[in-house]
Amino acid sequence: MTDTPQITDSHCHLDFPNLVDDLDGVVARAVAAGVTRMVTICTRLRNEPSVRSIAEAHAPVFYAAGTHPMSAAEEPMATVADLTALARHPKFVGIGETGLDYHYTADSKAAQQESLLVHIEAARRTGLPLIIHARDADDDMARILTAEHRAGAFTCVMHCFSSGRALAEATLDLGFYLSMSGIAAFPKSQELRDCFAAAPVDRILVETDAPYLAPPPYRGKRNEPAFTVYTARVGAEIFGMDYAAFAARTQANFERLFNKVTSYEAAA
Repeated sequence: MTDTPQITDSHCHLDFPNLVDDLDGVVARAVAAGVTRMVTICTRLRNEPSVRSIAEAHAPVFYAAGTHPMSAAEEPMATVADLTALARHPKFVGIGETGLDYHYTADSKAAQQESLLVHIEAARRTGLPLIIHARDADDDMARILTAEHRAGAFTCVMHCFSSGRALAEATLDLGFYLSMSGIAAFPKSQELRDCFAAAPVDRILVETDAPYLAPPPYRGKRNEPAFTVYTARVGAEIFGMDYAAFAARTQANFERLFNKVTSYEAAA
């Protein structure tokens, strides 16, 4: 038994080329750093079998699947039936990532919104948390999530949250969670750190979004789940907590939201 505080990388992409070729090493380094769970995200449903196989082959890895908003116009539209069928797998623990991204793909906003509504309904029906990607779409995102939650409750995490205070407040008001990535550790991200500091600590998760967005001291290099520790240490500073206490808090938060993980572990 190790004394290293345990944390979870709540969002990574282990099927991406610069990680999948070193999976055993990536997972081993994560576990050695105290990152004892990873949720790997499938962003195109046609890739779900390969993402599922990663979760099946590695005990600490769970997975989620959906259509990334930047791919919504070029991929077949997901259906609620597609997503609810995938959710029967014991290690399938979340719906998405889905959402809205108007930074590069504003021309597909209609398809993105249609796809988002499908994923929301799947989250309602399965009881699994919705995993949201939001970029340059704060007003539409707040409007849709608020209206849909009013129409029928669901749980949700705002993955890699880097939007403004208004969207943070709107989603927190719905009972949702904010996930902190390496962006929060960048020197010029003080406004984002202030945004997190204003949130309840019991609504915070940590992630890497690996292989992207490595935190210092690895910024600009390939990210991997072991580096969750560096973002979590910044999170501890933001909330004025020691690292072990913050790690334990984010573990409890993750287990509350992704409760299928703890059910799976209890039965294993």
